[in-house]
Amino acid sequence: MDFLTIIQLLDSTVRLATPLLLACLAGLFSERAGIFDIGLEGKMLMAAFFSATVAAVTGNVWLGLLAGIGSSLVLAGLHGVASITFRGNQLISGVAINFLAAGMTVLIAQDWFQQGGRTPSLFSGGRFTPIDLPSAENVSGVPVLGPIYSELLSGHSILVYIAFLAVPATWWVLFRTRFGLRLRAVGENPAAVDTAGVSVVGLRYAAVMICGLLCGIAGAYLATALQAGFVKDMTAGRGFIALAALIFAKWRPWHAMGACLLFGLLQAVALRFQNIELGGITIPVQAMDALPYVLTVVILAGFVGRAIPPRAGGEPYVKER
Repeated sequence: MDFLTIIQLLDSTVRLATPLLLACLAGLFSERAGIFDIGLEGKMLMAAFFSATVAAVTGNVWLGLLAGIGSSLVLAGLHGVASITFRGNQLISGVAINFLAAGMTVLIAQDWFQQGGRTPSLFSGGRFTPIDLPSAENVSGVPVLGPIYSELLSGHSILVYIAFLAVPATWWVLFRTRFGLRLRAVGENPAAVDTAGVSVVGLRYAAVMICGLLCGIAGAYLATALQAGFVKDMTAGRGFIALAALIFAKWRPWHAMGACLLFGLLQAVALRFQNIELGGITIPVQAMDALPYVLTVVILAGFVGRAIPPRAGGEPYVKER
């Protein structure tokens, strides 16, 4: 494998890791506040559909992004009402969101566009275009550093840069601000936070809505940057892989980025190396497609060790009288 092939593989890794990273950070905020959310998949799917729909109709990708974020926030609000206000089972609420999004997106897409559950393909203004960093073309011929800068770091859409800038922003918010301290405390001991006069319900709703915001960006990226439109079940389990990455990272932002890049690399390898031969045996395409999911289970089972979630995670808070 030559150097250029490695750079291209890493470039694909960054692109494929972006929705995983956004969804993983979304789950990080929610679960740090004590709200388990397995509905990341559903919120991403709904955001992907509405962002592609609005972008296709209006020809404006930014309106599509806003529509995707808005739809994800609606589902996040539903999850918050069910699990915070009515103290329902958080896992069941997340599963319901996944089923709701999977069914509604295909049904509405077929009713509106009659293209088998797809949206029209996006062109020009309906998609996020790559951004060339300064002097990327000029330094492309420089050995080693040139291809890294011009091929790997440059040429991504703005949502990719937003996703990776969100990592230090998340770390700063959670570990360097009063809001982050209170958010983490709510996930560990909500009674102590309530005793201090801080609203547990308000903090948990804030975390859930931040989760919806990040999932909305992730879904919009899938439909308007990584691909050119919405197709049925296009998230393809990315929400669950993001949850696996979150557990692998033990609910820490920088470790979450590393875990998402690892899973993105697995997906990039599976996409790039199709029908390869090992010892005269051709590995089928289906086996390579399943590789990221199989290795996700292997990594979680054998390399995570003891991952301890926030102590109050999954438990509705009932204020003592």
